[in-house]
Amino acid sequence: MRKFFWFIAVVVVLSSCEKNWLPRPTGYNRIDLPAHDYQQLPEGYPYQMDVSKYSIVEPDSFNLQEKAWINLNYQEFGAKVHLTYKRIDGKDVDFKTLSNDAFKLTAKHQIKAYGIDEGVLITPNGYSAVVAELTGEVPTQFQFFVTDSTKHFLRGALYFNTATKNDSLAPVIEYIKIDMTHLMNSVKFLD
Repeated sequence: MRKFFWFIAVVVVLSSCEKNWLPRPTGYNRIDLPAHDYQQLPEGYPYQMDVSKYSIVEPDSFNLQEKAWINLNYQEFGAKVHLTYKRIDGKDVDFKTLSNDAFKLTAKHQIKAYGIDEGVLITPNGYSAVVAELTGEVPTQFQFFVTDSTKHFLRGALYFNTATKNDSLAPVIEYIKIDMTHLMNSVKFLD
């Protein structure tokens, strides 16, 4: 009788294992984000602003001729905020051309974007700013420009160095968006 129960137990255990199993979806690591903390941008640029202490200010390697173009490199998160600056002279470089270029660069993402929300605001220093938040699997989730519309034009865009889905990056995107908003609100153009 004992052998019979052992036989039944072995049969039940062996028959309960399926041959068609599916692997579990990949889990994502928890991302611990530090408290927001800011410092002044080093001198030597035609603008001043607060930047995150967790970003490294580095020259933009795309266009080395433009000394005022910089990247805020968030190495820990694999992200960069590209900042491009142009001085408006009214002849070769005018506000209309720069703002149209900024809108065109944002519009290029319409192919993959689920939506683009744009807003206009006035910074505490009296400058105009346009913010674009993009949703979907786009390479840049947040873009902006700040200008006095007569002499200075600063554009920024957030990029990640990874092909990870944006829903996995959502906490980091929101964290850096807060830093970029603080940056916009602290911009001061130097004459």
